[in-house]
Amino acid sequence: MPKQFIMIMTDTQRTDMLGCYGNSGMVTPCIDSLCENGIRFDKAYTAQPVCGPARSTLFTGLYPHSNGSWSNCVALESTVKTIGQRLTHENIATGYIGKWHLDGGDYFGTGRCPDGWNPKYWYDMRNFLDELSTEDRMRSRNAGTIWEGDGYEAEFTFAHKCSNRAIEFIKEHQDKDFFLVVSYDEPHGPFIAPKKYPEMYKDYEFPVSENIHDTLENKPEHHKVWAGDRIHHDRSNHKVKYPLLFGANSFVDSEIGRVLEAYRTYTKDALILYTSDHGDHLDAHRIDSKGASMYEEIIHIPFILSGTPVKGNKVVNEHVVSHADVVPTILDYFNATPYSMLQGHSLIKVLDEPTAKINDAIFSEFGRYEIAHDSFGGFQPIRCIRTDRYKLVLNLLCTDELYDLKKDPHEMHNLIDEPATSKIRDALHDQLLNWMNETRDPFRGYYWSRRPWRTDAPPATWYDSCMTRQKEPDYDEVRECDYATGLPITKATYRKF
Repeated sequence: MPKQFIMIMTDTQRTDMLGCYGNSGMVTPCIDSLCENGIRFDKAYTAQPVCGPARSTLFTGLYPHSNGSWSNCVALESTVKTIGQRLTHENIATGYIGKWHLDGGDYFGTGRCPDGWNPKYWYDMRNFLDELSTEDRMRSRNAGTIWEGDGYEAEFTFAHKCSNRAIEFIKEHQDKDFFLVVSYDEPHGPFIAPKKYPEMYKDYEFPVSENIHDTLENKPEHHKVWAGDRIHHDRSNHKVKYPLLFGANSFVDSEIGRVLEAYRTYTKDALILYTSDHGDHLDAHRIDSKGASMYEEIIHIPFILSGTPVKGNKVVNEHVVSHADVVPTILDYFNATPYSMLQGHSLIKVLDEPTAKINDAIFSEFGRYEIAHDSFGGFQPIRCIRTDRYKLVLNLLCTDELYDLKKDPHEMHNLIDEPATSKIRDALHDQLLNWMNETRDPFRGYYWSRRPWRTDAPPATWYDSCMTRQKEPDYDEVRECDYATGLPITKATYRKF
């Protein structure tokens, strides 16, 4: 029996934008159906809440600071390999259909298939635009067109054309080992969908939590700058209504349903992974969109493993997992050669033990929203550690954050200076600093350890830990050499002085 893995992802989709995560107001029956024979992860996290960097981790198994793509419009470092390249090296068929965002170009991409993926099925957003007339290109970027006349036909949309190609790939490869990615842009703006979908949500009010009223006291300065005048608004009757976003959300669910129908017809024994790159604040904490925060609304993402390889139905896993775990899981599933530099952990164990705990902690980060933009707060170096209960956020340029998500799930009370949780805070801090070292974070240094609340911080030193951390070789690389001798290193991590 062939080994097959289908990964389906969306863009800008919070967990509470899905029925299976508890929001009965969201019409998402196709995604919800994956839970019938699968595992819903309730504590899954993106590596960075921005499109490109999030994908960089999903498809390399390395955090953005390690793979080079730490901001939108920054391509992967030249020696970093994607999962497509790794599986092609193992003679497994690969297909990538949809938004890529890792070539260093603009939002739409270059239209050129990168190494490791089947060019026959490659179809990014630039390919979609190149098929359109000038008029239709402009229509495809103007959500207002939805309300004009009959609006859009499903067949016009990027989502529909991605689904068509995915269905063709599944049919052609039904008897072969394969790995397929279907990466939708929806429900990301401009929310293009047939009119009937946003009409479903014209009067719908998205459920809000208490953090809609967050005054941002004792919160990072850049959150207050981000909020702007909204920080002073009276929100006693504030309503969250985004029919275009929620309509696009239900539309992409229907397109995912088309792919799932093909999967159940031709490859019913494949393993399915469904996730999204990040969420959206939707006015929580008086801020919008995504970017330089580590609030649950944007880093906590949907994550479902489904299919006959999963030994469990309607199972909920309540432990933290990360997008950094995806590549190790895929390699493990195909019994492919592992890479020692991978920074996540395989989730294969949960196929047989669906509630198993894989990670004690996961990590998220932020550097910059986009190289091309002067806006979005500019450079905001942030590192975050999340356990099953606590979250510590280091905002290098301003106030740090600590939240007890068991007692304070909406992150209203910053405990960073609270004596009662200082031991927990400091232990998380040590773990976070160690992770920055082990993952060769290029932005690491003594300033991350010397925080105002860390009373036992070591003195500043130019040589910091004095460690050298060289790269372990990949399958097509030679071993790096020691600077002092010119000879191949015998171990990658060693004391420099």
